[in-house]
Amino acid sequence: MKSLSVAVSLALMVACKAESPPRGPEETCFRVCAARATQCSRHECARGCNLVLDRLVEHEGDRVLACVARAKAQCDDHTWAHCAALVGVHADGGPAPPPLRSDDFED
Repeated sequence: MKSLSVAVSLALMVACKAESPPRGPEETCFRVCAARATQCSRHECARGCNLVLDRLVEHEGDRVLACVARAKAQCDDHTWAHCAALVGVHADGGPAPPPLRSDDFED
């Protein structure tokens, strides 16, 4: 009986920890998302902040979160990715493709 009690306690601890937001830039993002992006659930905020971690590290989190908060669409991966693609050095679509390679062969 005691082992069952320990197992249940351990399972509850793991389940609670799984729903906790992460630390670092993701934690700040999570708190702001929960306050501003009212269409997002806590789970969607945690997932979205993890998805755009590169933008958070690049200090573009405020702009991404503002976009997510303005979004009329669902708070899903597509919305987060779309907003992340619209900020910073990535906003212009990236560098131009390399020029076509010319062949040295003559016809």
